[in-house]
Amino acid sequence: MATGATPETGAGTADTVSASVVGASGFTGGELLRLLAGHPRFAVAQATSREYANRTVGSVHPNLRHLDVRFVSPDEIEPVDVLFAAMPHGASMERIEEFRDLAGTVVDLSADFRLDDATKYDEWYDGHTAPEHLDDAVYALPERHRDELPGADIVASGGCNATATILGLGPLADADLLDGADVVVDVKVGSSEGGAGGGEAGSHPERSGVVRPYAPTGHRHEAEIEQELGLSVSFTAHAVDMVRGASATAHVFPEDLPTKGDKWTAFRGAYEDEPFVRLVAGGGGVYRYPEPKAVAATNHAEVGFELDERNDRLVVFSAIDNMMKGSAGQAVHAANVALGFEETAGLDFQGLHPVGAP
Repeated sequence: MATGATPETGAGTADTVSASVVGASGFTGGELLRLLAGHPRFAVAQATSREYANRTVGSVHPNLRHLDVRFVSPDEIEPVDVLFAAMPHGASMERIEEFRDLAGTVVDLSADFRLDDATKYDEWYDGHTAPEHLDDAVYALPERHRDELPGADIVASGGCNATATILGLGPLADADLLDGADVVVDVKVGSSEGGAGGGEAGSHPERSGVVRPYAPTGHRHEAEIEQELGLSVSFTAHAVDMVRGASATAHVFPEDLPTKGDKWTAFRGAYEDEPFVRLVAGGGGVYRYPEPKAVAATNHAEVGFELDERNDRLVVFSAIDNMMKGSAGQAVHAANVALGFEETAGLDFQGLHPVGAP
């Protein structure tokens, strides 16, 4: 691995590896810094921001005021063991050669390396300027790519809406229970998905109290879902009045409706040994089904289902924190696997109850 972080910037030791965050002033960048600062195996080397260079990270992320780290210009990034890129879509592909020279492992949180075919970027994005690196990238979700992650050079953290959907439907697709099925997915997501510069649609007066469809059709995360599950989905996303969280509801109309036993077998087989997936399906109490509030600020996902025999319909629910399991938490989890660390290292926060709106 590349090395070279100086003691002043938090170089790794014999027991740790150095890590830097490019694009660290955004919401996801702040989450990465929070996780890395509390991680037993990572030492924060640098945090870049062109706008806030020389200011403390705590001046932008108030929960990180205790960190003795200042933003540096992206032009001043130094060699490091692991580089986390939390930049807008399209930026990482322009700098991937530089990043690979700087770090042994690059973890990208944009969409730039999530898809495995350059033609998909022509269809869903604005093309790709470094398609030769797509074959080097591994989709970050450990629940589906654990065996491919060790030693990966480029790790591509998945989109939050896609992650929620894939975790909900993945076990059924793998068990061939969705063959020939019509699948309709509705995701409701919090305002943090729009990032720190979310614009008018993310401002409090415009966001408060809404359930607003913002991508009725053609959402780019469809490409990830179809790639990972091998099936076509009809996808709609809504902006709702919460800060954190993504809640996916999938309506599945299979040719042959599986039994409840079939579904439990599929979900338990996929997730009973997964440290960050909880099965929540019916039962009693208020939280009978997956709920973003129950996983806020954690790397956990909740997955559940209900069977509608009257309409030959299977309803699958999944809930995540969009900035954690849907972004920074997934990235750190994948980095743990890629580097051979304990999978749960730095990700053991279990959440709070009661808690306000996520």
